[in-house]
Amino acid sequence: MTVVPDRMARTGTATGTGAPEAGLQRGRTTVTPRALSSLVCALTADIFGVAARAVRVDLSDQQGLLALTIRTPVRVAALTSLQHSPRVAGASGGTLVQQTARAHALIRGRVTELSGAQIGHITIRLSGIHAEEGSRVR
Repeated sequence: MTVVPDRMARTGTATGTGAPEAGLQRGRTTVTPRALSSLVCALTADIFGVAARAVRVDLSDQQGLLALTIRTPVRVAALTSLQHSPRVAGASGGTLVQQTARAHALIRGRVTELSGAQIGHITIRLSGIHAEEGSRVR
């Protein structure tokens, strides 16, 4: 995140008279593409239970709105766990389609809440599977 000073920050006041104007904000906050990408990577990694370094994000403009293309592996229960206890699939967050739909909504809401960016489109591509043997998947 970078902060770009405006006239008020340079002069110390909005009017230059020593008294700031009521309701006037100092400076402007700009979230850089790199910061947005890091934010989306961290959120996605947390949601899917994978390392942030395994997540890739492409940002683009979609008629003034942010478009995200996310490539991520997903953590799932090992097939041997599912054979012994079919309820493990429900405890792991459901099917891959259900997990992805949930992630889609969470990413849209959190990115907007944390960065102020308005999202037009999100594409989530599952790029791999991390199977967990013998432990519960979130």
